[in-house]
Amino acid sequence: MIPLSNPDITDSEKSAVCEVLNTNHLSSGPKISEFEKEIREFTGVKYAISMSSGTAVLHTIIRSLGIKKGDFILTTSFSFISSSNCLLFEDARPIFVEIDPDTYNLTPENVEKKYISLPNNIKEKTKGILYVDTFGNPADGEGFEELGKKYNLFVIEDSAEALGSSINNRKCGSFGNAALFAFYPNKQITTGEGGILLCNDKRISEFAKSFRNLGRIEINDVTLFERLGYNYRMSDINASLGIAQMSRINELISKRRNVKKIYDNYFEQLFLKKVLFPQKILGNVFFNPFVYVIRLSKDFDSFCRNNIIEELKAKGIQCKAYFPPIHLQNHFKKFGWRKNDFPVTESISDRTIALPFYNNLSEEKIEYIYNTILTILKY
Repeated sequence: MIPLSNPDITDSEKSAVCEVLNTNHLSSGPKISEFEKEIREFTGVKYAISMSSGTAVLHTIIRSLGIKKGDFILTTSFSFISSSNCLLFEDARPIFVEIDPDTYNLTPENVEKKYISLPNNIKEKTKGILYVDTFGNPADGEGFEELGKKYNLFVIEDSAEALGSSINNRKCGSFGNAALFAFYPNKQITTGEGGILLCNDKRISEFAKSFRNLGRIEINDVTLFERLGYNYRMSDINASLGIAQMSRINELISKRRNVKKIYDNYFEQLFLKKVLFPQKILGNVFFNPFVYVIRLSKDFDSFCRNNIIEELKAKGIQCKAYFPPIHLQNHFKKFGWRKNDFPVTESISDRTIALPFYNNLSEEKIEYIYNTILTILKY
C-alpha cells in the first residue's frame, strides 16, 4: 500500500530525540525555548509558544482574545473540524462563509459581504475572522487584516497546514492577531504531536504561556495559578524532533515542492482536458503544499468520487476525501445548517481526492498512481 503520508525522518531526528532521552529534561526543559526560537526566526514574529497540538493552540488563541459564550466568528466550513470545534469549546459559534471555488480559501470580499448582511443583533456579537490557509495555500492575510481594522474584528490565521508558504513575501503564520502551525506527522514538519502559537502581542504570549501550563505563573520563585488553564504543554522529546526537522527546513520544502511538480507534470493533460482540476495558486504566492488534492469535474458526483477512492485503495493506493464540510457534521447541524447552504463548499468537497503525498514519494509510484487513475477514469 502506498500510504497517504509518511514523515521524513532521518538519523538526525533520531539522534536528537535520543539525546533528550539521555537527560533529565523530558519536559519543560531547554528544547522548548530552542524550538520556539527556530519557529520565531523562521516566520519573523516576536513570539512563538509551543503546545501539545494545533487544536490546543487554536483554543488558547480563542480564549486569549476573550471570545466567549454568545459570540460569533466568521470562518470556513471547508477545513479540518478543529478550526470550528475550538469555537464550541468556549460556547461561541461559527458563521460560515462560502469559499473561493478555485483556491478553496475564504476571500476578504466574501467575508465582508457576509458580515454586512448579518442582522444587527448578530453583527454586534461577531468578534472576529478565522481564516484557513487551505492545504498550505495562503489566503489573503493582508486583506483580512485590513478587514479586521475596518470593522474592529479579531483576525486569526489558521496556518496549521502552511508552514513554509508565503504571500507577498510574507510568511504564513505572521498574519492577524495570532496564528498557528500544527506538527502532526503529515505536516510539512513534524514533532509527532504538537502545535505552536505565533503572534506579535506580548499579552497574548504571556497568556498562552500560563494557559498551556494550568494557568500557572511564577512570581519571585513562587508558583501561583492566576487563571483556569489546561495541560497543553509540548514535551522536550517532541521539541527536539521539531528542532531537527527545522534544521532541514529548506531541504524539506524543496523535496515537497518537487513531488508536487512531478504530480503536476503527469496530470497536466487531464487538467487541460478539464477532467481533473488542481487547486489554484496565486502568482504572488510561494506554495509549500500540505497535501496533493485533485478535483474531479462536475461530470462526477460524490458517489462516483467515493467509488474511485475505493478502486484506488483496492489497487494499493491510500487516498481520502478532503474535507467533509463542517456545517454538515452532526454536532453542527443542530445549529440549523443544512445541505445546500454552501453550494461551492459542498461541490468542492464532493469531488476532491487527496492522493499519497510525502517528501520521499518516488516518481515511479506517482506514475503508478496516475496510470491507475487513467484506467479508472477510462482515459
